[in-house]
Amino acid sequence: MGKILVSYFSATGATKRLAEKMADVLYADIFEIKPEIKYTTEDLKWPSRTNRTFLEMRNKRFRPLVENKLENVDEYDTIFLGFPVWYNTAPTIINTFIEENHLDGKDVYVFVTSGAHTVDKSFRDLQRTYPKINFITAKRFSGRFRAKDLLHWVEYRVA
Repeated sequence: MGKILVSYFSATGATKRLAEKMADVLYADIFEIKPEIKYTTEDLKWPSRTNRTFLEMRNKRFRPLVENKLENVDEYDTIFLGFPVWYNTAPTIINTFIEENHLDGKDVYVFVTSGAHTVDKSFRDLQRTYPKINFITAKRFSGRFRAKDLLHWVEYRVA
């Protein structure tokens, strides 16, 4: 499988906790996608037609700026990409990460955190938007994920 990276965006901490466990299980490097302007509680309020996340997600071309850059993406053959599901798809900051890092040809496993939405639409949207990336599979974890579930999915996929 080569060198593995677990990369993630987390607005509330749930995706971060999962990503850290996943990196431990995989003996992988970890990279947090950090927005230049952090999301506040007001930005994340659901449902709202005036908050920052709604306005960003409405504009499919919007790409939030990131605070940090991944300098060595070429070192990785496999990337686990995690994020919370926003408005039934990936937050636009995920597009920023993908486009800045040129993931074409990489094997990408998608994991999401959500208490309500499935991963299906997020995964299909990413596949359609970035056809040169080899999206392998995707899995949703709720806020009450168990290490056993994580281990089963990760071991099954990388064996």
